[in-house]
Amino acid sequence: MSESLDQYKREAALAAVAEVRPGMVVGLGHGSTAIHAIREIARLLDSGELHDIRGLPCSEHVAREARKKGMAVVNLGEVEGADLTIDGADELTETCDAIKGGGGALLSEKIVHQNSRRIILIVDYTKFVSRLGEKRALPVEVAKYGWQAQQRFIKSLGAMSADLRQDDSGEPFTTDHGHFILDCRFDPMDDPHALARALESRAGIMEHGLFLDMAQEARVAGPEGLRTLRR
Repeated sequence: MSESLDQYKREAALAAVAEVRPGMVVGLGHGSTAIHAIREIARLLDSGELHDIRGLPCSEHVAREARKKGMAVVNLGEVEGADLTIDGADELTETCDAIKGGGGALLSEKIVHQNSRRIILIVDYTKFVSRLGEKRALPVEVAKYGWQAQQRFIKSLGAMSADLRQDDSGEPFTTDHGHFILDCRFDPMDDPHALARALESRAGIMEHGLFLDMAQEARVAGPEGLRTLRR
């Protein structure tokens, strides 16, 4: 990752963290952009500029990172949800719809998003698209049992490919919940809502990476400065 691109990620993250207030439960997203938000919240807690913040992490990795930074971590058995969730995206449209799941935490991320009062997505300018599917494959989390059947089903919906994600050792990537992920390449989507409904109707598909009608706003940082998008 270039230094300038990482700086844009940080700028977007800091702009979202500016909305955090003392006493909040903050949903902590997973990924290279969201980690900047965690670091900034931890810095503000250390300096005393923020206090009484509890983090609601979107993955086990994020929970470990937050604890390492000294942040109090809670789960949905302890709180009803997040006051504000700050999370990244793999693709983002003008209306704040997104593809997520590149880091493999899409099921937990969607659960946290659905239990958040406010969501701000944070991205660098390279993630901005006019239609979802322009640049990135769609992650689909599937049960290990019969995953090949889900692969065939997804291809029947028009996917050009539905590749089983592998980890660094070449073994199938396994999510925090013990599932596989299929990275599904579609043409740019004219009707992502219809695709979402089709995926949600299929037993064995645990979750998909279409995050539609969820985030109220986004921060996009790039060479031309910082943009705020609102649904």
